[in-house]
Amino acid sequence: MNTIARFALLFPAIAALFAGLAVACGGDDASPSATTIAAKATLATTSTTAASTVGTAASASKIDLTRLPIGDSKVSTTAAAKGSLWSCRALTGGGGAGKDGPWIRSDGTWDSTTKAKVSGEVAWPTANVSIAVQGDKRVISGNGLPSHTTGVYPIASTDAAYAYDRNPNTIKAQTPSYSIPANPAIAAAPSCTGGEIGFALSGVAINNAIDGQNRDAVAHEVQDSCSGHPQERGIYHYHSASACASDAGTGHSALIGYVFDGFGIFGFRGEDGKELANADLDECHGHTHEITWDGKKVTMYHYHATHEFPYTVGCYRGTAINIRPGG
Repeated sequence: MNTIARFALLFPAIAALFAGLAVACGGDDASPSATTIAAKATLATTSTTAASTVGTAASASKIDLTRLPIGDSKVSTTAAAKGSLWSCRALTGGGGAGKDGPWIRSDGTWDSTTKAKVSGEVAWPTANVSIAVQGDKRVISGNGLPSHTTGVYPIASTDAAYAYDRNPNTIKAQTPSYSIPANPAIAAAPSCTGGEIGFALSGVAINNAIDGQNRDAVAHEVQDSCSGHPQERGIYHYHSASACASDAGTGHSALIGYVFDGFGIFGFRGEDGKELANADLDECHGHTHEITWDGKKVTMYHYHATHEFPYTVGCYRGTAINIRPGG
């Protein structure tokens, strides 16, 4: 394997590590510029390599990726429950895939290994994101474009994915600006989630697990090889952990982003380096143990991505900021 190939395999882990260290530079006597992360899209093939690498790691998971339970019936507007999503409102009449693909099974499961993907490798050289610790706040801004390649949107009629999902939206630059707790605390009780629930280190919005029709978006909708797609305002977003923004290493997964209550969200692997299932996490999709947080070892609550619905966050365990709804 040549040097370029090795870098492509290692890039997601290095990027996540760099992000964590950059944020950790912040302190009471640090200037905001010292805590700024600038993420640029500099690759055309790394995303494909990363996706295949993480997919290989997932094949050793105790989760059967060919028979994942569809989450359509696991959405509540009243309370939190393990393995479910607590949404602040039921969605109806919104966007989503027009036709179920053959990966959707009649037994209520779906096969993630055969699901269609939107084709293309579009680079975004102007992508940028800034994450800075300023006092007791973590300030996030950027232009909403990803630091990895994407599929071609709107989905072309010649794309095989078009038979199932005719997403007509175009990826557009945005002006995301969030100020979340830098040292979050667990709230007295969990709370429901809106459409957009966090922000990835890759510069991409993280949405909850449902589409505009209150269905399991990861199972029904067709995303690109980096698990993203745009909604009607052009916001490119994930509904699950992206293989292009996660590390494919060993040990506890690296930080992949921040949820709007301030807690971090990490990849699929737990303390022992094994992939986690919903059973390993609480009703909000997280747990508490020692992690590295802003360069220090601390014991604190955090979320994890899993291959099972709701994929990222089931509810807010802390107190989330109020933002406009995502799509």
